[in-house]
Amino acid sequence: MTGDAAVPETFNLRLAMLLAMAMFVLVVDTSIMNVSISAVVRDLGTTASGVQGAIALEALVSAAFILIGGKTGDLIGRKLAYILGLLGYAIGAIAMTLAQTLTPVIIFWALIGGIGASLLLPSMQSLIHGNFEGGHQKRVYALVGASAAIAAAVGPLLGGVITTFLSWRLAFLLEAVIIGIVLLGIGLVKDVPFTGDRSIDVVGSALSVIGMGSVVLGILVWQEGGGYVGLIIGIGVLALAGLVFWLNARKRRGKATLIDPDLLASKPFRTGVSGQLMQQIALGGTMIVLPLYLQMVLGYNALWAGLSIAPLSLSMFAVALIAGRRTGHRPANLILLGFVLTVTGLVILLPIVPRADSGWYLVVPLIISGSGLGLLVSQLNNYTLSPVTDERVSEAAGVNSAAGSFGLSFGLAFAGAIMLATLSVVFTSAAESSPVLTAEQQQQVATVLEDDAQLISNSGLEEMLADEPPEVADEIIRINTQSRPIALQVALLIPIVAGTVGIATGFRMRRLPDPQASPGSDRMLLD
Repeated sequence: MTGDAAVPETFNLRLAMLLAMAMFVLVVDTSIMNVSISAVVRDLGTTASGVQGAIALEALVSAAFILIGGKTGDLIGRKLAYILGLLGYAIGAIAMTLAQTLTPVIIFWALIGGIGASLLLPSMQSLIHGNFEGGHQKRVYALVGASAAIAAAVGPLLGGVITTFLSWRLAFLLEAVIIGIVLLGIGLVKDVPFTGDRSIDVVGSALSVIGMGSVVLGILVWQEGGGYVGLIIGIGVLALAGLVFWLNARKRRGKATLIDPDLLASKPFRTGVSGQLMQQIALGGTMIVLPLYLQMVLGYNALWAGLSIAPLSLSMFAVALIAGRRTGHRPANLILLGFVLTVTGLVILLPIVPRADSGWYLVVPLIISGSGLGLLVSQLNNYTLSPVTDERVSEAAGVNSAAGSFGLSFGLAFAGAIMLATLSVVFTSAAESSPVLTAEQQQQVATVLEDDAQLISNSGLEEMLADEPPEVADEIIRINTQSRPIALQVALLIPIVAGTVGIATGFRMRRLPDPQASPGSDRMLLD
């Protein structure tokens, strides 16, 4: 590194804390939204699936544009991209404090905030790489990972307390305040200049947006009961395949590419990105279905939902902090153990769900899964990016962040959609076989669920059925009571499968030598 990108010899704790605060806002934003779903639904006069769709859309936009965001940082400067990303998040947070309908939430929080995240994530990882080195760099990656875990821990609790006793809008206003504090310290950040090819790969950029965007958009359309789902997802898959072909073809012709396909020649980088993808699918799937279940099924308010999820997030934070300080273990072993614990806790949760009538039943399995996720967030970024030189870190961080954002958006959208779809199928099947409901009532139930399948508490259902005969109301409530746990169990299979694939990835990591931090040479370590 040269010029103003020279790495200071002493550890800049203040800069490290400001970078950690930026990551805190990224994670706490979605976790507050998750735990406040019922309050947002009530205040904005919308539906749970509508709010869930906005949550998934924000992650979708981030994933779709994140490769472009990384390249944008190369062209305009990683520091400027970092600033613009923070401002995008601030606009989304302020919009949430003022929104009266779901529309501004979608436009400002999901779309503009998602674009902000696509700029912020790769630029922040590039700046960590360029402002710190060696042990300091690993320490900051661990600190930022711990910050994400703190946000996951504090988000549900903070959001729950503020939403229950004040307003969920205040929680988002506090986000804007934190962003303001981070921007006040922007002078501490030294830019990491990019000296490579500044040409723009327009076709590659378009294919990346269409590919990642269409896959998750198809799931959202399916969730909302729309048509052409297979076509939308198929377009996404073809675009991603086309992106791989395009990048390799342009590389062979010596032309600029959106990302250098040779990055994936590094086995540690490839497995690290795969681990990031699986970890985020598991996290996104878990963090959408549990708040939905707690609020819409058990009837918890935001505070009790936050408290019930706290064992997952608090254990995630504690383990990330401890694992970040321990350097005596192989990262591959910790990552493998992280995936094993994540899957173990979720599998234990499956038989508990039908019997659980409060959040206390979830404590032990959530602590186990949270400990596994804590190991993962403390290790994966450093494992993946430490061998990368400053010249290529923006591309590498973009790919790493794209995998994480796509995984999160996929987990949020797919697990939530599977939960509601399973509820619709199981509820309709039980209604059609009921000896109490008439054929007309069975058809009415099927029509309502087809139009807008919703998780709903029995108390809320009783209000809706107030005009129905007692025997009909009792039968529908019985069916609802039996159907909801099955929907959650099926939805939890999504993060379980992702975690299982992560275990296989962990075994592959163990067979590779540990990645070594780049000494700042003009190449990336390839194994």
